[in-house]
Amino acid sequence: MTTRLRQRCRVHFSRTALAHAGKSGRRVVAAFIATAFAQDDAASARTQWRQVADQVRAKLPKLATLMDEAEEDVLAYMTFPREHRAKLHSTNPIERLNGEIKRRTEMVGIFPNEEAITRLIGAILLEQNDEWAVQRAQYMTLETIAPLGDDPIVSLPAVAA
Repeated sequence: MTTRLRQRCRVHFSRTALAHAGKSGRRVVAAFIATAFAQDDAASARTQWRQVADQVRAKLPKLATLMDEAEEDVLAYMTFPREHRAKLHSTNPIERLNGEIKRRTEMVGIFPNEEAITRLIGAILLEQNDEWAVQRAQYMTLETIAPLGDDPIVSLPAVAA
């Protein structure tokens, strides 16, 4: 079995799910789905997710199908340690970064060559990296991620001279 490297934002999934719930059922569906997110570990979250999907299947078959298809992607963040989950369950940081790249490239308009756009985007990514590195409490650091990897010796890549 291959592991997918894809994660779906739980907030965006919840919005999509509520669109299938109808106006009268939105609160109940939101509460049901939230019970899966409140679990302590990935196995419990998956079990609860399936129970919720099965519970709504009779009245809301499209929602149940959506939940069946999205389970692995939406709950991907649950496989990480608890202290990382709050930083991973949303795709907002990446969306903000993509928005900043779009804003800055639209300001320039036309680039003389591919290297120019690569330099601009590289500079934006370096700025973001520096910001995330300074905000140690808000984002994950190399030290907190190192225990999750296979390589016991984790270090930053060498900077090109």
